[in-house]
Order: sequence, then structure tokens, then C-alpha cells
Amino acid sequence: MRVPNATYRIQFTPEFGFENAQAIASYLADLGISDLYASPIFRARSGSTHGYDVVDAAQLNPQLGSTEAFEALVSELQSLGMGWLQDIVPNHMAYSSENHYLMDVLEHGPDSSYTDYFDLGWNAPFSDRQERILAPLLGDFYGASLEKGDIQLQYEQNGISINYYSLKLPLRLESYTKFLTYNLGKITRTLGRNHPDFIKLLGILYVLKNVPSEVVGKQRQDQIAFIKGLIWELYTTNDAIHDFIEDNLKIFNGKVGDPDSFNLLDELLREQFYRLAFWKVGAEEMNYRRFFTVNELISVKVEDLRVFNNTHSLIHKLVDSGKFTGLRIDHIDGLYNPIEYLERLREKMGDVYITVEKILELTEDLPENWPIQGTSGYDFLNYVNGVFCQVETESWFNNIYQGFIGARVDYPSLVKEKKHLILERNLAGDIDNLAILLKNISSKYRYGNDFTLNGLKRAIVEVLILFPVYRTYITADGIQESDRACIQEVMRQAREQTPLLQHELTFIEKLMLLEFDESLTQTEREQWIYFVKRMQQYSGPLMAKGVEDTTLYVYNRLLSLNEVGGNPSHFGISVDQFHQFNHKHQEHWPHTMNATATHDTKRGEDMRARLNVLSEMAEEWEQQVNIWSHLNQQHRRDRSANPFGISHKFAMPDRNDEYFLYQTLVGAFPFGKEEHSSFVQRVKDYIIKAIREAKVHTAWLRPDNEYEEACTAFIEKVLDPAVSEQFLAAFRPFQQRIADYGIFNSLSQTLLKATAPGVPDFYQGTELWELSLVDPDNRRPVDFEQRRGYLSDIREQIKTDILALIEELLTNKTDGRVKLFLTAQVLKARTEYLELFQNGDYLPLKIEGTHANHIIAFARRQANQTAIAIAPRFLTRLIKPQNYPLGESVWQDTHLQLPSGTSPTWKNVLTHQTLQATNTLSISTALAHFPVALLISSAE
Repeated sequence: MRVPNATYRIQFTPEFGFENAQAIASYLADLGISDLYASPIFRARSGSTHGYDVVDAAQLNPQLGSTEAFEALVSELQSLGMGWLQDIVPNHMAYSSENHYLMDVLEHGPDSSYTDYFDLGWNAPFSDRQERILAPLLGDFYGASLEKGDIQLQYEQNGISINYYSLKLPLRLESYTKFLTYNLGKITRTLGRNHPDFIKLLGILYVLKNVPSEVVGKQRQDQIAFIKGLIWELYTTNDAIHDFIEDNLKIFNGKVGDPDSFNLLDELLREQFYRLAFWKVGAEEMNYRRFFTVNELISVKVEDLRVFNNTHSLIHKLVDSGKFTGLRIDHIDGLYNPIEYLERLREKMGDVYITVEKILELTEDLPENWPIQGTSGYDFLNYVNGVFCQVETESWFNNIYQGFIGARVDYPSLVKEKKHLILERNLAGDIDNLAILLKNISSKYRYGNDFTLNGLKRAIVEVLILFPVYRTYITADGIQESDRACIQEVMRQAREQTPLLQHELTFIEKLMLLEFDESLTQTEREQWIYFVKRMQQYSGPLMAKGVEDTTLYVYNRLLSLNEVGGNPSHFGISVDQFHQFNHKHQEHWPHTMNATATHDTKRGEDMRARLNVLSEMAEEWEQQVNIWSHLNQQHRRDRSANPFGISHKFAMPDRNDEYFLYQTLVGAFPFGKEEHSSFVQRVKDYIIKAIREAKVHTAWLRPDNEYEEACTAFIEKVLDPAVSEQFLAAFRPFQQRIADYGIFNSLSQTLLKATAPGVPDFYQGTELWELSLVDPDNRRPVDFEQRRGYLSDIREQIKTDILALIEELLTNKTDGRVKLFLTAQVLKARTEYLELFQNGDYLPLKIEGTHANHIIAFARRQANQTAIAIAPRFLTRLIKPQNYPLGESVWQDTHLQLPSGTSPTWKNVLTHQTLQATNTLSISTALAHFPVALLISSAE
């Protein structure tokens, strides 16, 4: 297996394709990157900027370049000794006209060759639901869309289609008869009954009415293609038939202002295998499984072996040929049976590096029986971020936050509230489906005979809301003890909180724990297991939408802790916890990924590093934020009521959103290079997304324009020097101090990521300062030429006078080159001492002296080699702004205990300085020239 030394995540887009990646490959190699880590590169919806809306996983995405361009990129990487880690999407595809598998299902219904591809109510085991597949893709109510003329029939060579803007859905074969027989007498009179083309048309109509029902699959598709070809031939060769079809299109498409003129089209739409609907309908009436709550992403039944083999055919080919050397699995928790999927994947792909996107709670472990190398790094992200948050100031921050917003906030209660909100507004239809399934099971047992559908639904809701993790992994093979304990604790809490549902909850617990009655038939056992697996598929989306995409935009105590996979109620991580986490990784998952920024993170890694500084300055932060609010009070707008039911008078933005904004500005304010107007627009775009995700005053489902406009106007005014001179005069000095200290946090974080057990992953552009906001802001183009130039200059200066270079980099630290220097130096060390960093033991080092709490240090040891990483933190009490955490005047008597058996001679591979130390090492010596240190020694 090829294990990456360091990965670099590239976001491919139509503007940044294979040729662009080839152009930067040598730069990445020079930086020390061993493996390109690619966003999905398979055929996606036209214009996709992320690649997760796949329409065909068996094809490369032509929007990214030609096959030749792809091969040239692979060749370039291989010539540089680099690998390719590919992000793949097994859970879902785009609900799009470009998805020919789905379009085949919508056209042919149960007779389609691909009905088993998608997670539909049609093909659900133990279900006889045959209602039309929901297509909740309209921007308005169906009737309004129809009568506005937004839904139109079109005819082209591939047949008749139903069109709604860019959406194009096929017409089922049986509907062609209704369309072609309308006004048939007109064409009869025009051509005459004996005209050869009229006879052909009658023959086509006869065939349409008499396609044998037993003809399915490829044979049916061939017959239909033949019929469509005959119609097209008549349309293009006979003017009368051409005009007849065009006239019918005009008649069926109705006339705006005449509702009755749309009756024909309405009747035609009602007989399709799908039901066009307002997109909001998807929240309550859902008969296909989605990715989270996104209607436009329909889930794939990858548990079906045929589907698995088809959707992984190209991936297997590229792995087998050595073009892909690793795989990253997107949204593993969405799958019906994750362990079965991973075992199949491992069997098919062989001994290739595999990681999964898996959100782990702070004390949750990755299942040890998964045949993978680890996660894509969110667990590391939250631990390394938390260690820079000063735990001791938690109570102070509670008081500051609750005092500012004028309310007490209990995080666990807020999580439950927001999960309930998501279940009620976004997942109601999905929960209905679970309840129907459970009702079918319970009705077969005497102790479940009296359970009502409503009672079972309420019980399911209570269970899902209390789930403390993304999901459990119960299968027909049994249940892990950790999952058993989780289920039992959830049920205990649920019974305590909802005593009127005792019986229903006990029944659900019995199912979840697979406590089969001996009298159950094999079919009944399979139905139990199906329910359990289905139930498990919905706890993850609820966590994602209820916590990550709602609660984390409402609970704003300290935004640096509000991250994917994080739990902001945990105010920081102790050094001991950080060491325990790393030791566990080294023991069980030595090749897991260590990330600090991804395409999904809520804010850039250096923005979080800045905001963590606030935890060290609670008193001053409280003073500052209250001063700012007072100065900006004049920019808030009053409102007496809103559509969300708040009747009392309040100012916009509310205090919670205002507090959120001030932290955002402190964290994201540019170092001075970005145009003011660009930054203001980015913040405005971000705040709209944030307040809609919060779902308090506005939401995606129900936007409140007045509140949103008040928030964006507030931002414009507080950032306008002509309007808010006093605020900016108060804000900028404080913000600049935070940014200055944040730089040192960022350098420490970079070192820890690159030296802790695991594979360090670098998100595109983060080798310089990364102050992005949530997507799409974090997917903006990266200036690679600037970075290439910086790196080239740094490498040349390292050869001549490295200490002079370091001094210059620190003097001009706001341009980010100091971070690039550190990244290149530490990755160079990883390459030179590959075995040490990939497999070396992890040894926490004891720190002693005056400032012991301000240092994180550990050793990596393999055979006769040892590396020591030294990273400072909490520097606001040690140095003044614009000073450096260097030398004895700062660190005084602080020192670390060296591992036993090491040589007294150490080399700082970052600064090229040689150090002599026995038993203990002075921090002032290690940090004499640079704010972090990486020392290498070989035993005598």
C-alpha cells in the first residue's frame, strides 16, 4: 500500500481542470506534497463547482478536460513520484436531466433497467407503495408554475420532454398516444387517409398502444428508441406532420391568463411516473432518500451488488492501473450498510489507501473492524483547534455571551430543540416513511397491535433527537457493545422524557438491539433488520442539519469551536487530552488523515486560530464588544413583528447575530491586501447564509427579506469608514492585535498537524493565510503563481542565509510567507524521515518551568531516530503585540524532559541550527530563532 506522506486537496471546477492541476503539480512536489487529493472528478451536473452532484460515476467529467488532459496530469504526477487520492461519492447522484440512469427510471417506471439504482419507495423491501416518484424541483407551487407557462412540452430528436427552465424530464411512452391523437382529424384531412406518411403515423400509434408488457429492459428501450426514430423521421420529412406536432405543442402548453388552456398539459403530467412539485413539498412528502435534505441529490442503492459494480467500474479501472493510489469515501454514514460496503470496496480495490468522511464525537471511536486507514481528519481538526482554546475562561465567556444577548443558553437543550425543528420542517416525510414501516412491523405482534402511527412517529422522533453520535452500525451479524450501550442510554433518556410512549420506545429498543422473538419467521427477521438499518441512515442527516447547519449558527459563545464534527459546549481541549488522542491514533490509526481545513469547514483554519486568541482575553473582549455594540446601535433597525411569530419589538440584527458578526469580523478581517468592497460583499453573502441556517428570523424555506436586508445594511454601515469612523477606530487596533497573536497559533497548528500521527492534509491555498468563510467562499480561486514564486524565493534564500530569511519572514509575517516556509520545511523533514513520521511511536513530553502551560511538545521515535515538535500557545500573557515568542526573555526557565536514550546533539530542521542538550532542553534554546521547533536526533 502506498501511504501518502502529505496530501493537498484540490477543488476541481470547470475553471480549474486537469490542465490547471498539471501546471501546479511541480509546485506541489516542491512544497513537499506526496499526493494530490482530488475533489470528485466524475461526470457531474453541468457547471458543478464541487463535483458531488454526480450524474455518471462511470465517466470522467468532460467539464474538467479531455481524457488526454487527465492522462497528461496522471503522467505528470507519476513523473514527480506523486500519488492520487480520489474523493468518491457512493451515496448519491444528482436529481438532474443529465442523470441518464434516473431519466430512464422516470420515463419507463418499473420497467426501467435502472429502477434498482435509486433508493425509491418503489423498490423498498416490505413496501407496496407505488405512488409517483416525487420531483420536488419547482420554484413555486405546481399550479402556479403550470399556469405561468413555466412548465412546457418540447419535442426534439430524443422525444417529447417536460421542461422547467433547465430541467428536462422525459415523457412516458403511453403519453405519446394522448399527444399524437389530439386533433388527429386535422392531419387526416390535410394528408388524406391513404397518404403513406399518415399510414406510418397510424402504424406508430398502433405500436405505441401495443408494446407488450412483458418486454422490459434493453429490449424495451430498443423498441421505444425505434418508435421515437420513426416519429422524428416523419417530423423532419413531412411538413404537414411537422406543423401538426408543433400545433399540438402550442395547444398543450396553454396560454398564460387562460387557466383552462393548461388542462391538457395538467392531465399529461398527472399520468407520468413522477410528480412535479414545489421544492418545499420535499420536506413533508418524500418517497426517495436524499443526501441530507437536498432534493436535488437522490440517494443510490449502492448496497445492490450490480449498482456497486457499475458505479465503481471506472474507479476500479483507475485504481487497478495505478492512476488512483488512494480513495476517500464521502458520507460513509449515509450508506445502508457501511461495513459491507467497505469490505466490498476493499475486496474490489485491493491494497489501496482508503479513508472515510466520518464525523466522530470527542469520545467516540472509529469502528476497529473497518478495513480502512482512518478518517478524512475532522476528529484531528477539533482536537488541535481545541488545544488553543483556554479552558479556564469558560465561565467568563458564558457570562459575556449570555450578558450580551440577554438570555441564558443551554447547549444540550438547544441541540434537542434544533433537531426537533429539522425533523418537523425538513425531514417530516422521511420520518413518516419510517413510522409506516414500523407500524407494519408492530401490527403483527400482540404487544404492538394498539400502537398508532402517530405514537410510533413521536417515539421515533424522540429517539433520533437524543442520538449523541452520527449513527450506530447494527447489522444482521450483530451489534457492537458501544452501539448497544448507546441505544440503551438513548432509550433510557427517551422513556424518562416521554413516559406516555413507554411501550412504543420499548418496542423500538427491542428492534434496535435485535432481540428477536423465537417465533419470528426469516422474513420477519429481515424486516426488523431493514427497519434498524433504515433508522440508522437518518440519525446522521439529523445530526448534520440539526447541529452543524443549525445549532452551530445559533450558539455563538466562541465561534472557533463551532466546527464540523465539533461540540462547542466543550470549551477547549487539555494538553493531556490532545496527547491521549494522538497516542490512540498512533496505536490504531497511524495513517489517518489530519486536517485543519476542508471544503466543508465553517471557517478558515487561520480564522479559527485568531478567534481562539479571544479565549485568552476575556475581560478585554467583553469591553470591546460592548463598546462596538454601543457605537453601532444607531445602525440597527427596529421591527415590531415578523413571520416567525415574534410579536415584541426588537432591533435587527438581533443581539445574537450581532455577536456572531463581531467575531466573524475579528476572525476574517484581511491583513490589508483585499479590496474593501470585496470583503464587505463576502461578509454580506456569509451573513445571509448564516442567518438562514440558524432558522431563527429567516430560513431557506421561508426567507424574511426585511430581516436579511437589515443585516446586510448593518454590515455595509459598520464597515463604511465614512459612516462608522468611531467604530473602526475602536475595532481595528484590537483586531490587529488578535490577528498578530493568531499568526503564532497558526504556525503552531501547522507544525502539530504535520508531525502528529497521521497524514497531514492541506486544503488548497492554506500554505498562506487562510481566512475564508464557509463555502462557497472557501472555494475561491487560489493564486498558485504567487505561491510558486514565494516558494522559489524561499528555497533559494534558505541556501544562503536561513536566519536572515527567517527574520525577514517574521518582519513581514502578514503576507503569509512565514507559514509557507514552515510548511515546506516540515514537509521536507517528513520526506527525509518518512518511516519516523509514518510509524514512529508517540511520546508526550513533560514540560516544566514558569511557562509550562504555554508549550505543547511530543516526540516521535522509530528505531534510533527521534523527532521532537515544540509548539507554543496562549501567548497574549507572554509577549506584547508585534513581539516574537523567542529566546530566554520570553521563556525564562521553561524546559522539557528529553526522551531517554537520545543523543545530546539535535538539529532544528526548520532553522538548520544544531543544539546540544542532555536530559532536559531549554525552550528558549529551541525557540531562539523561530516560533516553533522541530528537532531531529539519532541515538549514539
